[in-house]
Amino acid sequence: MDNLGKARALAVLVPAALLGGAYVSQYGFGLFPCEMCWWQRYPHFVAVALGLAGFVVKPAARPLVMLAGLAIIASGLIGLFHAGVEYGWWEGITKCTATGPASAALDFSSHIVACDIPQWTLWGVSLAGFNFLFSSLGGAAVVALAAYRR
Repeated sequence: MDNLGKARALAVLVPAALLGGAYVSQYGFGLFPCEMCWWQRYPHFVAVALGLAGFVVKPAARPLVMLAGLAIIASGLIGLFHAGVEYGWWEGITKCTATGPASAALDFSSHIVACDIPQWTLWGVSLAGFNFLFSSLGGAAVVALAAYRR
């Protein structure tokens, strides 16, 4: 597999894995997302779509994969902002409540989650912090490097 093929695969797999982790923590462990958690998911959805488009629109694969990398970075930067709110480095800009999708089967209105209190940490790093590390410092860098190399 050439570098562009690897980049396309990573542009789909990295955000899909991070979204998968978010949904496992939500539905498997009851860690319901706050508003800023949702903000971090949206760029990953975009990255997956752009990565998949890179498989379909072959002539534009490299720019699409690069854009997917930027979307992954955007999610990581939102994660950095969110982690900063959790650690008290700065104030959040929202009322920080989980809204989730409206659905009769899933009632998120009873799960109000504050953005400034991490629900889970490992070695002092929250899920938002891990999103920053894996997205901006890890995943996006690998996707961009693989897409850039000829």
